Amino acid sequence: MDEKPALDSAATTPQIIETHHLKLWSKIAARDIQDLASNPTDEKMHRKSPFPYSPAINSKVALWFGDITQLSVTAIVNTTNEHFNERSVLNERILTKGGPQMRHFLAEKLRICKTGDAKLSKGYDLPTRYVIHTVGPKYNPKYHTAAENALYNCYSKVLQISRDNQFKSLAFCAINTANRGYPRQSAAHIALRVVRRFLEHYSESIELIVFAVEDIDIGFYELLMPFYFPRSEPEEEYALYYLPQDVGGDNGEPVIPEREIRIQKAKPNTITSVEESVDLSSGLDSSVAVGKTAFAKMQGDLDKYRGRSAITPKNYDPMTQEIQRQHRYERLLRKANVEDFSDYISARCLYISGEDVMGRPVVVIVGKRFRADTMSNERTLMYLIRLLDPIVTKEYIVIYFHSMTQKENIPSISFVQNVYNLLGYEYKKNLKAFYLIHPSFWCRLIVWWFTTFNATILKRKLFCIGGVEYLKNVVSLQKLQVPSFVMDYDFKVNGVRYSEVQSPQQQTNDSL
Repeated sequence: MDEKPALDSAATTPQIIETHHLKLWSKIAARDIQDLASNPTDEKMHRKSPFPYSPAINSKVALWFGDITQLSVTAIVNTTNEHFNERSVLNERILTKGGPQMRHFLAEKLRICKTGDAKLSKGYDLPTRYVIHTVGPKYNPKYHTAAENALYNCYSKVLQISRDNQFKSLAFCAINTANRGYPRQSAAHIALRVVRRFLEHYSESIELIVFAVEDIDIGFYELLMPFYFPRSEPEEEYALYYLPQDVGGDNGEPVIPEREIRIQKAKPNTITSVEESVDLSSGLDSSVAVGKTAFAKMQGDLDKYRGRSAITPKNYDPMTQEIQRQHRYERLLRKANVEDFSDYISARCLYISGEDVMGRPVVVIVGKRFRADTMSNERTLMYLIRLLDPIVTKEYIVIYFHSMTQKENIPSISFVQNVYNLLGYEYKKNLKAFYLIHPSFWCRLIVWWFTTFNATILKRKLFCIGGVEYLKNVVSLQKLQVPSFVMDYDFKVNGVRYSEVQSPQQQTNDSL
């Protein structure tokens, strides 16, 4: 991985990733289908695979988790808005690393790019030679069909530009941004099927296509790529159950049987130079036959119907959700195992403190020591699963000290929900008790709301306790490693003699 000097300073550029350092999809072992086998009673969505096992095609694609601006490929894709100034992390990163010449060219030469279109510029200060800028649709479920067509056009036109200019390697980002709202899983389906069809027709025109994705998108791509690029015959067979029924047309384009509309691929009628904009809109053909269609007969709002069905596709079934959750959990655990958590260890906000009277591990959470305002949610999540992963295969308990906790110590409800959704069944099954010590009124209220509407399985395991001494029948207080400020607060609130008033079980469920 070579590094070159920057033009305007003595510093070196960030790490540059050459294509030969990327692991091809064909080199990654297929999943163990025994662990993912379908129920024999499940109905196949397809009798014959629309995307058969092809080692040759698999050798031309790669899935890479990282910063697309580090890739030394012929061209990378940027997802932006109509004026190339979208305030997204990726767009800002590409413009910043591309340098002032890129900003000037986009603002003065290209100026505008329509939704579903794509424009070409040089890479300037980036390690890539060119950047293809494309504008994804703003998603509204009422106009799902239009959004799907526009997103298909984005991928299709990027590939057409690549082929017209004879690019040898191309890296795709996920062409959707949070503020445009296109459902990530549905967008991944379109990306994968369009690229697959392109390689089936024009594989000789390109050496490598990289899916360079970040954040939550990596989970969707890890889950869905084996459906479109199976690496074995069993994986191809497995995909028959979980591929969507609608896999598009010959080029991956959306097909609407009700209206007999098919978006045809753009014609390669011109080869565009790299300093000129690329307008392929004239190459879009569409054939519309309305005489006997549902549209002609006015049979309701088909866009609305398709919008509803698109939101709850086959791939949102419980099995797929569990596979996706497990993939994300394992990815975070891998990252956590190499992460330096010395700051969390020294903060002592989360630790394991011996065993309870039944020999079960005790997980201690100290609310006041957790800084929700400064600690990264992702690192907190990684530290949590690295600490708990070895112990949750057996029964365990959690003790949470809410003593003297302030606003800056309390994580958001969305983060708590995210943690709860990520942790698997064994976490919830083997958690035998969750003790909240010194809960405030608002803490009790939030806990009641969360366990009533989001985590009912935890409600009978939750105990709100007003003092540390009530834990004496649960765990040895001498071995619990209770922070000194918690004990000081405990004595201030309860006095020094209160341990015989009530047990934890007597104090708790009525308070919820």
